[in-house]
Amino acid sequence: MTIWGGVNEVAKRVADGETADVVMLPAAQIDGLIKQGKIVPESRVDVATSGIGVAVRAGAPKIDISSAEGIKKALLAARTIAYSAGPSGVHIEDLIWRWGLAEQLKSKIVPPRPNVPIGVVVAGGDADIGFQQVSELLPVKGIDYLGPLPPDIQEVTVFSAGVHKGAGAADAARALLKYLTAPEAAPIIKKTGMEPG
Repeated sequence: MTIWGGVNEVAKRVADGETADVVMLPAAQIDGLIKQGKIVPESRVDVATSGIGVAVRAGAPKIDISSAEGIKKALLAARTIAYSAGPSGVHIEDLIWRWGLAEQLKSKIVPPRPNVPIGVVVAGGDADIGFQQVSELLPVKGIDYLGPLPPDIQEVTVFSAGVHKGAGAADAARALLKYLTAPEAAPIIKKTGMEPG
């Protein structure tokens, strides 16, 4: 059985004592769980990397995502903007602050909803522009995925995994991690919009 959830939610659940055979989260959260004694340190592997993508509602006018300036102009022109509560959202929020646009954009930001992908928010018309990990945007129907953020403002997240100290099937968990990091898994990882770790 696989249990999905937002980065912050899953990290908190594991930190609070929930067990699983394998835990997969951004590297910083996995490292934090190792420090808390929740993950077997030597089991930690980097599985995939993912950049932040940009999406608009299907059929909406395209925006210029080729440069930081294009992204700034799109944010200022948008009625509403959505980004996740995870690493991609933290990065977008940081960019908005660095650009000095926090006050101007404050009323346009659509708060993230727990376990609702940003693409779904955009597809439903609740946000004009959405930012989230590419792998989170690609499977959503009703949006046009425009591409990744430009390289000079991109943030790539490394997704890592490890065996939980309380794993009931530790051998199977190790086998899964070995499979996920094997060369044979690379085409499947790439198909989801990520790169092998």
